[in-house]
Amino acid sequence: MRRRNASGPAPEHAAQYHRLTAVGDGQFCDEQFQTVRKPIPWKSIFLASFLFAGGTTLLVMGSLLVSGFFDERYADRTWPLIVLGLIMFVPGAYHVRMAYLAYIGYDGYSFEDIPSFD
Repeated sequence: MRRRNASGPAPEHAAQYHRLTAVGDGQFCDEQFQTVRKPIPWKSIFLASFLFAGGTTLLVMGSLLVSGFFDERYADRTWPLIVLGLIMFVPGAYHVRMAYLAYIGYDGYSFEDIPSFD
């Protein structure tokens, strides 16, 4: 293992630091403290709404099959409907809730928390 001499020349990949040039009087400008508003991710909200509605529908259908509301010949479709309904319902409900709380302006929630498809 070879040690580098601290007083020797810096390797080529080392960062070179230099003083920044002052623009204006060197004070802060107001624009750097303003937050850029991100557009509302409508595609994500529509997908979350679809997942929420589809998952709710599948869960209700599966529950009706378990309770015996439908004919017995459809009993083999009970658990797949419930599992698929849960897989769709959980992320849909979570993101619809986040979008709703961001819409009403609840503290700690914003549309930036929802992933976008752009």
